[in-house]
Amino acid sequence: MTLFNNTLKAAQRGLTGLACSVSLVIATSLLTGCAGPQIADYTLEKPTLDLRQYFNGTLDAYGVFTDRSGKVVKRFTVVMTCRWTGAPGQETGVLDEDFTYADGSKDRRIWTLKRGPNGTYTGTADDVLGVANGEERGNAFRWGYTLNLPVDGKTIEV
Repeated sequence: MTLFNNTLKAAQRGLTGLACSVSLVIATSLLTGCAGPQIADYTLEKPTLDLRQYFNGTLDAYGVFTDRSGKVVKRFTVVMTCRWTGAPGQETGVLDEDFTYADGSKDRRIWTLKRGPNGTYTGTADDVLGVANGEERGNAFRWGYTLNLPVDGKTIEV
């Protein structure tokens, strides 16, 4: 009986240790998953994106605004007119956006973009809080900013 109890206790300790290890692996995976992709992950991806070439001339696009939970709060189409000026490596771009929202309302945003070193960009627009910051790597561009967006008679920051 003692041998059986000791074997059972050893097996329980082993299972407890295994359960802790599995829990730790799952927790680590979940936390790592929350971190999301990084712009550096795309450095070697092709074809290489050049924002100055992509945003040049007239472009049509569509998109959505979501709240923090991921719920769509506004859908839109946009016609963008883009142009760049300045010396290589120090270009300034103007991105003129004309939005039409699903509810029929219209809006306009004019971005002033400045190219910085190593694929970085900054941008300003009237309804953007502070300065937007972006970075291109490989075939991707990450653009971060906070926008004052009118929704249902109030303004929310998205």
